[in-house]
Amino acid sequence: MNKRRFIEEHLPIREISEESTKEKSIRFGHPSTLHIWWARRPLSASRTTIYASLIPSSDDQKIIKNENFFIKQLSKWENSQNIDLLNTARKKISEFNKPLKILDPFSGGGSIPLESLRLGCETHATDYNPVSVILLKCLLEYPNKFNNLTNPNLFLKNQKDIKLIKDFTKWAQWVLEETKNELTQFFPTEYASSPIGYIWANVIECPNPSCKSQIPLMNQYWLVNTPRKKISLCPVIENQKIIFKILDMTKQKNIDFSPDKGTISHLVVNCPVCTTSISGTDLRSYFFNRKFNQKIIAVVYPSNNGKKYRLANQTDEIIYTKTKEFLVQKTSQLSLKWKFNPIPDELIEEKSVEQKRLIAYGKKTWSDLFNTRQLLVAISLVEKIRSAYEKMIEGKFDPEYAKAITTYLAVCLDRLVDYNSTNTRWVARGEYVGNTFTRQAFPMVFDYFEVCPWSNYTGDWNSAMNWVIRVLENLSEIPENKVVVQQASATQLPYSDNYFDAIFTDPPYYDNINYAELSDFFYVWLKRCLREIYPELFVTNLVSKSQEIVANPKRHESKEAAKSFFESKLTQSFKEINRVLKQSGIVIIVYAHKSTEGWETLINSLLNSGLVVTAAWPINTEMKVRFAAKENAALASSIYMIAKKLEKEPIGFYRDVKNNLKNYLDKRLTSLWKEGISGADFFIAAIGSAIEVFGKYEKIVNDLDEQILVPKLLDDTREIVTNYAIKQVLHSDFSDKISQMTRFYILWRWAYGEAKVPFDSALRMAQSVGIDIEREWNKGFILKDNEFIRIVGPHERNNIPESSFDMIDMLHRILILWKKNKTNELTQILKETGYDRSDIFKRIAQAISESLPQESTEKKWLDGFLTRFRTDYSQTGTQSTLF
Repeated sequence: MNKRRFIEEHLPIREISEESTKEKSIRFGHPSTLHIWWARRPLSASRTTIYASLIPSSDDQKIIKNENFFIKQLSKWENSQNIDLLNTARKKISEFNKPLKILDPFSGGGSIPLESLRLGCETHATDYNPVSVILLKCLLEYPNKFNNLTNPNLFLKNQKDIKLIKDFTKWAQWVLEETKNELTQFFPTEYASSPIGYIWANVIECPNPSCKSQIPLMNQYWLVNTPRKKISLCPVIENQKIIFKILDMTKQKNIDFSPDKGTISHLVVNCPVCTTSISGTDLRSYFFNRKFNQKIIAVVYPSNNGKKYRLANQTDEIIYTKTKEFLVQKTSQLSLKWKFNPIPDELIEEKSVEQKRLIAYGKKTWSDLFNTRQLLVAISLVEKIRSAYEKMIEGKFDPEYAKAITTYLAVCLDRLVDYNSTNTRWVARGEYVGNTFTRQAFPMVFDYFEVCPWSNYTGDWNSAMNWVIRVLENLSEIPENKVVVQQASATQLPYSDNYFDAIFTDPPYYDNINYAELSDFFYVWLKRCLREIYPELFVTNLVSKSQEIVANPKRHESKEAAKSFFESKLTQSFKEINRVLKQSGIVIIVYAHKSTEGWETLINSLLNSGLVVTAAWPINTEMKVRFAAKENAALASSIYMIAKKLEKEPIGFYRDVKNNLKNYLDKRLTSLWKEGISGADFFIAAIGSAIEVFGKYEKIVNDLDEQILVPKLLDDTREIVTNYAIKQVLHSDFSDKISQMTRFYILWRWAYGEAKVPFDSALRMAQSVGIDIEREWNKGFILKDNEFIRIVGPHERNNIPESSFDMIDMLHRILILWKKNKTNELTQILKETGYDRSDIFKRIAQAISESLPQESTEKKWLDGFLTRFRTDYSQTGTQSTLF
């Protein structure tokens, strides 16, 4: 019997969302800080949705209220180690279920299986990506095997007494001391301290034949830019050469120099000597043809009040030159010993979305992302990590235990190279180094920071070690239970039929992230540390990409072929989930994508898998930072879809399905609106709910027996949502009285604010209000910007056609007159159009204002105008007061 679960009927999504967004800012000890992974579900959302899926639903309002309160408590980060609360959750789960087997076939960064383990379930975690598998072992398998509390009622006061933490700390310190003894000559002590690191710049020659100056490529010149401390580099021209001095900007007066403006901006370089400009195309040519150098600009040291700075000198350059000689010798020795190149000589792949920028700037191998001294540090650490493993085995350590400690040491190396590549930055506003992966990409960086590996500051080995220790301390609170980590494709799960009680997973989001391409950065170093102890994970030159489930057009003949590949593989994965799931089991699939294409492939894959969606919830999983004007629209919510192995109805008649869709969505949309779901998230949440309706049928046909496909059903969903949203935004039911263009403008501002949106999404929104966007763009307020669509406000419109009497054009014309203080013309237009007495006009202006951020120019204009446009209501009718 397939009993309804609590999550299918109830879930306190507002509170879970609040805790999930808070969690993004938690750092110390949070499992996500163990190692970079480019998309992780919040532990709060994972923990609560798993729990709510494993307890029964109820019609008793008291039980519902109590469970909702309990789930709210369970969602809090501070309660993730609350033994009493977790024991209660485990007991409630066990009362409804026999011992549970849980699977996540797309485990990635491990949030979902970690929370399954925390809730006392036998947990299986698989992933195709070998870097992910290493992280899963560190997050799930090794703490469970060597670092956990066997008694869940026990609270260990001093986690540092745990043997795994003590031994890891001991060997991490040994690795650093051995490396320091070997390389200290290349990081000379000064001011009684080792340096924190070095600020570097790439340098090119000015193409002007009469100049030929060496131009350091720097985006800006700040060394420190905080409220209390402002120190800057200042370029000085001497004999056609650019040299630097250091200025305390708090003491400079009447100086014609801005540290904000460097030699390069938006890929255009300006020579400080002769003012010659170098285009982005020419700049790429410099790098692609290796016509550039690198130069140390400044050295950073610790001081009593933070950090001190000095300019680099000839001694610094001589020492750096010596590292080149030392690296050649060391590479030769280790190559003979290991039978492979210790320097990552693997080629960066040309058929890549994420790595294409590296190729464009002449980076051919992964070693090209590091300068000579950075490479020397990294391969020296690799050598010591490998030696540590050998010494542990010689010392009769249990081989699995030695393997675990060595793996954590390799994670430390990954953390260090993330902060010590030529893609890092010196962050002047906080005086720290920004890591390579500040975002999910490989941007080109022209001035970077090199870390001293024993500086005791951000990004060094000690920092990496301490982050690992904090995570292990956190994980020590999880009681022992069976956990299995395997490398496996979700399309071929290594389990028998009907094996799992529940499957919770976060599959790839269409074309959002190319994990394999990003992972290569870490894979080449992990392989050098761990290839002998994980031979099965490091058999390929780089991370295998051919079967990665992602819509990557670079790997296929066309965008359509990439979409077809993704859909085929995702369908196969969902069929595998269906196969290994017990008949009474439950599935949660988390998905978030802003494009219609992404959702079409997901829905088609689900419908073809045999699984039936029984509920869907939007949970805000991103930090509460609204997208800035003109930036790309971003989603804050992920949709948690609950599915089961149920018999589908063979045929659904379109007229009935559409009617059911309207009735069901009206109810669900009201609930979502009350929960504060808005904008683009509202549309996506509605799609999740719509699948509940049309996903229960094998086939949907119209009166002519023609099959209705997913795109048509999504169009119907969007139309229903559009009409509902406009009514809610206007606080009125007169939306049918306003024009299509005005409806579109209101809807856009509410959904996307001032962001630009991919054409596909814009097209669908326009269609939902009956507009052909291709006929309208670049004529009025709709602008096409490459593959994006942008909606402009009155302050950005130069010519509004006099022939247009559409309300939104009239509103923009009126706002421009208001801004120019042309009161007479403004008053005349308002009276001629009747807008001075129009409640609709006023509500539209107010609704647009409410949809825009406080910093928006359009909002300021609207608010200024509306303060002078007041309407007083009387019992007999409406009387307007204009100005």
